Amino acid sequence: QVQLVESGGGLVQAGGSLRLSCAASGRSFSSYIMGWFRQAPGKEREFVAIISGSGLNTEYAASVKGRFTIARDNTKNTVFLQMNSLKPEDTAVYYCAADREYTLYSNNYDYWGQGTQVTVSS
Repeated sequence: QVQLVESGGGLVQAGGSLRLSCAASGRSFSSYIMGWFRQAPGKEREFVAIISGSGLNTEYAASVKGRFTIARDNTKNTVFLQMNSLKPEDTAVYYCAADREYTLYSNNYDYWGQGTQVTVSS
């Protein structure tokens, strides 16, 4: 069982930066693949970024590649999402998720946080 708690969301102007954190409780954090997803009003939840258990492998959605960076600290059971050059279209609730398998599909993730709101003003 894994419990996830996101933090770090907020209101920022376009071009600004935010750093999201996701703290995990439970055992064997390093054995879990961690993903970030987001859901904007009226839209489906979409993949943002994923990181392997070791932290060596990462992937990003095309819309955020080059602007967002996912990282993890297995000693602190935490995964991060550094978001730079934010755009109004990045406005959404951001969720972290955990699973034993490497997958970009949100339906496959077993554990989810409660989400944190990110709002980017133009």
